[in-house]
Amino acid sequence: MFTPPYPIMTPRLVLRPFTEADLDDLHAFHSLPEVTRYLYWDARTREETKAALDRKIACASLGEDGDVLSVAAALAGGGPVIGDLTLFLRSREHRQGEIGFVFNPAYQGRGLATEAAREILRIGFEGLGLHRVHGNCDARNTASARLMERLGMRKEAHLVENEFFAGAWSDELVYAMLAREWHAGAASA
Repeated sequence: MFTPPYPIMTPRLVLRPFTEADLDDLHAFHSLPEVTRYLYWDARTREETKAALDRKIACASLGEDGDVLSVAAALAGGGPVIGDLTLFLRSREHRQGEIGFVFNPAYQGRGLATEAAREILRIGFEGLGLHRVHGNCDARNTASARLMERLGMRKEAHLVENEFFAGAWSDELVYAMLAREWHAGAASA
């Protein structure tokens, strides 16, 4: 079982497991239709956010294929939770992971999502020893695509009309990074 060395401090953020005290902060952005527009769930009621938070609290470590690590990104100095990050362990044998992220739009445009997501990649490559981490997004979700590009992930695929999503066919983008690319980027940073 792998548990990251919490708390993880960045210049402006604290990454840590979710707690029950995070309900209001999480609901502040999980309840926004513009946040969930390209996600597999709709804007959540407070009760739905509470149920999601309970699942996130239970996902504080990784061990087996299919396990999920849920990480809260809070502003340093006791600020609110502004981000919800996920690392999926897709295959231990093939050392494959997947990254996901959802952020409060009130804090967009400051590089905070990039700062937090970079640490999730670090957990994957340096903590878990993954070989490859990928991330997917709806092709219309340009903010997520740009974030993955800022992280140094390369676009591997543009899948055309591969999912029937929210009543229409949608395209999906797949981005990925290999461990050697992570280490080369970390060395040059």
